[in-house]
Amino acid sequence: MTSAQILSFAVIAGMMLLFIVDRIRYDVVAGLTLMVAVAIGIVPPDKAFSGFSDDIVIIVGSALVVSAGVARSGLVDAAIKRFFPNLSSLRGQMLLLVVSVTVMSAFIKNIGALAIMMPVAFQFARRSGASPSVFLMPMAFGALLGGLMTQIGTSPNIVVSRLRGELTGTPFTMFDFTPVGATLAAVGVIFLMFFYWLVPKRENQNTSLQEALGTSHFSTEAMITPESSLAGQSLSTLLKAGSGEVIATAILRGHRRISPFPDMQIKAGDTVLLEGPSDALDRIISQNDLKLSGGEIQSGEITAAEAVIAPNSPLIGLSARNISLFNTYGINLLAVSRQGKRIRERLSELVLADGDVVVLQGKRTALPSALRELGCLPLAEREILLGTNRSALIPVIILILAMGSTALGLAPVPVAFFAAALAMVVFKVVPLNDVYRAVDGPILVMLAALIPVSDSLRTTGGSDVIAAWLGNIAHGLPAYGALGLILLTAMAVTPFLNNAATVLVMAPIAASFAHNLGFRPDAFLMAVAIGAGSDFLTPIGHQCNTLVMGPGGYRFSDYPRLGLPLSILIVLVSVPMLLLVWPVK
Repeated sequence: MTSAQILSFAVIAGMMLLFIVDRIRYDVVAGLTLMVAVAIGIVPPDKAFSGFSDDIVIIVGSALVVSAGVARSGLVDAAIKRFFPNLSSLRGQMLLLVVSVTVMSAFIKNIGALAIMMPVAFQFARRSGASPSVFLMPMAFGALLGGLMTQIGTSPNIVVSRLRGELTGTPFTMFDFTPVGATLAAVGVIFLMFFYWLVPKRENQNTSLQEALGTSHFSTEAMITPESSLAGQSLSTLLKAGSGEVIATAILRGHRRISPFPDMQIKAGDTVLLEGPSDALDRIISQNDLKLSGGEIQSGEITAAEAVIAPNSPLIGLSARNISLFNTYGINLLAVSRQGKRIRERLSELVLADGDVVVLQGKRTALPSALRELGCLPLAEREILLGTNRSALIPVIILILAMGSTALGLAPVPVAFFAAALAMVVFKVVPLNDVYRAVDGPILVMLAALIPVSDSLRTTGGSDVIAAWLGNIAHGLPAYGALGLILLTAMAVTPFLNNAATVLVMAPIAASFAHNLGFRPDAFLMAVAIGAGSDFLTPIGHQCNTLVMGPGGYRFSDYPRLGLPLSILIVLVSVPMLLLVWPVK
């Protein structure tokens, strides 16, 4: 080996060691690796930041914004409540959750699909009395399987498509991944349905501040509008969207206060006093087209924020009506939480006290100054959807147009999804201030930094060295043995190297390996993508696995219990399917 090849291998090995040790965040590791590679001369200085202009960075960032828009719309949750309102069996809930995540992951970023469905999993867990850990790991694995089905489902598919274009002149198209990916997804879902019990039942031992705040019960009031479909329905129908987490404390009809019996009929113009968690209240308000109390804010970007009333607040001892909250400050009091007490008064008449947690609605630009003036301390930053106007139709139309334009070849994937992300902002599906919160900056930086580093293996000839080494091992093996070797190598590397980075490193090696053996590269590139997208053994190889680790209370050793037999199954099914769909000769 030449000195440049040795240095390239040393840099990659050092980077992988830092990823395994996990003392430094992955984006910082990638940045340090890039600087070292430039310093020792294996990455030219004029190519150091070429990764930031790469299409993959645009695609991944845009897909995260699109996913955030779909998640905010509440469409998935509303559809489940409409079509599966009484689903209570654990196996039925498991099937619905895993299949939903798997199918959605084919069309939006798999971590985005998982994030959309996780709140539903917690609702199902409460409804069936099961631990959320029963659902979360199978859902994460379903998200990984679903991502294998299309070009945009997961980062490895996007990366391997671009690399195939560089190697052969023709990139993989949107649905080239579907025949093999859909087969793997179907087999994987069936496996998860029968063997989900391999996951240990755990409890979240490290509840975060945001999760603790999420359990707070707020009191709010909502009016039945003439447009609402609930007029003439029973009170129990209204509360159904709250999944048993919301109760009605009173119904106000004109000047009358009526006790809230479940079978009583509600009418247009009634005001219902409700109590429950803010997310459950939001589901009831948004799905039933109800109107919250307060004045109508005419213009500007409207948001809601949680805050606690400080001891020196001028609100103490006054009600929203006394202080003319809307007329004076232009904000609405949407909900109040008071520890240890059930609130039965109307919000406008409630005398506020030190320590009350309030949800205030106002213009995003004006709300911070109003909170300071009112002596309210903002709580941990988290998205409060209660009282925000959202359309379920617009994000779906945007997503369909983006998918359709790429499938029909009308626009390249990066252009289509950047336009979709921009449309989410223009149509106010995702508030402007939340766009950069939706974009996973560390992942984008890592991708951009690792693109020139991984390319150093190719430019120095290192990938040819590894391909020759693998070729010596595979000498005399049949095609399925050689293909299985590449698949297993990619699976072995991806737990320690980010899945997209695994493709960047392994795809050139697989192409050289196939060339040396006299095979066409397509099946081997697909094997790399499958191996990189199928980390079922650790919580660190893919964001989906990491995302569920804390809420599920999982330990590192829990993942192989379900993941190892699933990985073996994926290998056994992938190899013959790849040879069938992508012949090597």
